[in-house]
Amino acid sequence: MKNNRSYLIFAFVITFLLMSIFFLALSTKEDPAKPEQTATENTDSGATKDTASKETDKEETTSSKAGQVFEQKGCVSCHAISKLNVKGGSTGPDLSDAYKTVDGKHGKSIDEFLKKPSSAVMSGVIKDNPLTDKERKDIVDALKEASEK
Repeated sequence: MKNNRSYLIFAFVITFLLMSIFFLALSTKEDPAKPEQTATENTDSGATKDTASKETDKEETTSSKAGQVFEQKGCVSCHAISKLNVKGGSTGPDLSDAYKTVDGKHGKSIDEFLKKPSSAVMSGVIKDNPLTDKERKDIVDALKEASEK
């Protein structure tokens, strides 16, 4: 009797582990066509859907022309622009007021700074990943907009 009970417990544990792995795999599988949905979503009523996914965060980051260029050029790996709701890294300063402060700090306008940076770090970054005239204009326009908020 004791042996039968051991086998049943063993079978139960194995089944439980396999089922846990199976459901874990299902719950982490993402459908790229459909972002994760929060529990507050009401699809039957046709109400606006609340989503909580990385895709939504990315849309918020890149919803503006400014956000797109900051992301495309890799600026967000070090910098955030909080006044534009552009989330980024914290290695470099928040660029929300850069339009106003770069001239006093570096002795040149933001446009000139982006053409030829006077800081060692940004000189290397721009040298390795130069901005086109359009990208530079988009960044300057976005930073001007941020400084006015």
